Amino acid sequence: MTERETGGGTAGATGSPVVLEMRGVTKTFGPVKANDDVSITLHRGEILGLLGENGAGKSTLMKILYGLYKPDAGSIFIDGEEVEIHDPKDAVDRGIGMVHQHFTLIPPLTVAENIVLGAEPRRGASLDLEGAVKATEELSERYGLRVDPRSRVADLSVGVQQRVEILKTLYREARILVLDEPTAVLTPQETEDLFSVLKELVADGLSIIMITHKLGELLGVSDNITIIRDGHVVDTVHTAETNEGELARLMVGRDVLLRVKKEASKIGEPRLAAEGLVVLSNTGAKAVDGVSLEVHAGEILGIAGVDGNGQTELAEALAGVRPVEDGRVFLDGDDLTRLGADARQERGLAYVPEDRATKGLVLDFHLYENNTLKTYGESPFSKWGWIFPKVMRRRAAEALRAYDVRPPDPEARAGSLSGGNQQKAILARELSGDPGVIIASQPTRGVDVGAIEFIHGQLLEQRSEGKAILLISLELEEVRSLSDRIIVLYAGGIVGEVTPDATDEELGLLMAGRSSEQETTA
Repeated sequence: MTERETGGGTAGATGSPVVLEMRGVTKTFGPVKANDDVSITLHRGEILGLLGENGAGKSTLMKILYGLYKPDAGSIFIDGEEVEIHDPKDAVDRGIGMVHQHFTLIPPLTVAENIVLGAEPRRGASLDLEGAVKATEELSERYGLRVDPRSRVADLSVGVQQRVEILKTLYREARILVLDEPTAVLTPQETEDLFSVLKELVADGLSIIMITHKLGELLGVSDNITIIRDGHVVDTVHTAETNEGELARLMVGRDVLLRVKKEASKIGEPRLAAEGLVVLSNTGAKAVDGVSLEVHAGEILGIAGVDGNGQTELAEALAGVRPVEDGRVFLDGDDLTRLGADARQERGLAYVPEDRATKGLVLDFHLYENNTLKTYGESPFSKWGWIFPKVMRRRAAEALRAYDVRPPDPEARAGSLSGGNQQKAILARELSGDPGVIIASQPTRGVDVGAIEFIHGQLLEQRSEGKAILLISLELEEVRSLSDRIIVLYAGGIVGEVTPDATDEELGLLMAGRSSEQETTA
């Protein structure tokens, strides 16, 4: 046990006072002990990283702190005083704010209306909208969180929406801020902006607990890191005295391969192709504009680009879940442009969507039902209109074990799984059918380092078996390490193709819509 785990340490060299202690917290859900005698300490002006695999118990612990769950045992102390937190209102009243991984904003309302919702300023009996705007502007200015108070949340980027969520907590005078996977859906630039804001907040005296799977980010922004494994605290380390390898080992309980080892592959014939593809966004704008590409057998073709440049629409059009406005899609030489997702799946195309919760799984369904979402009408799962649940459960159990889904219980609801295990459940469904072509969109978004290692290994194994893989990811290191070729999307079009050893400058310029030649002549 380290000094800080006993409550005797300090935050870095500042010797700041303790603002929060959680001692001996235990929480059980049926046979699963999510938290087992967990203790953490947070100091004023500290960023404490909370690290662990998907399902390790991090989010459960923070939901107890925020009053969403009641602990079975344990105590919470704020500023040295033991408190009971019955619900989120209690937490807010005690200066605790939480920004969840999935935002809780109301899209049709403005930024200011969202920020003051539930604590609205009033002028007599009427809502003071101008007062809400002014309060938002003052908070925005004070903390450097640039937002337009009058903008509708529905019109904002994900990065700006996150600023609104943080401002909501600050409006309620939060002194302790919990961030659950704050960078899971952010671009690299938005992540940098967020970290600048966090440093401003702690300089102003706030204390932050940050849950994340991204080791490099924690090393860059936190003061100390508490690692939780299987519901237990295994260590708390000073960030300046550790590294990615040690953190991964503490987190997973074994050495983890942090860098992909990719063997040479024999590139074959084109299996997936697009010619002059034009695809519209949900608003009717042209999201993909004249894209042509080929993905060969035994190849991973990576697509890089800043989020919102047509990646989602391209993946959905190729998978058959979004209509094509113009151009053609080919699978093994056959024109499938007018065929839907089911027909393409029957011809050997697998699709891992970027949003596992809304597009990859039915969260209220059992895992065995999710595992056969695309095949329940086929043998051996059904015959003559009869569905055979026992066969579905048996096949699902085999797939869940093969893809290390935890728990490997076919009866478990998909919504009860952690994000990483949901992602592996989707891979189990999509890859178990031995597809010839795989479209993987953000396959490791929001998953821990152990799950990333596993998912990368599965994709490389499929590549070695001669499958054609289209990889779309906002993680540049992931695109580089897995891909044989990389194309860059900007404003819906391909602006360049590079090899995986392209420099940061080359990729960065292309992602901004420029080339090195343009930069030289500019």
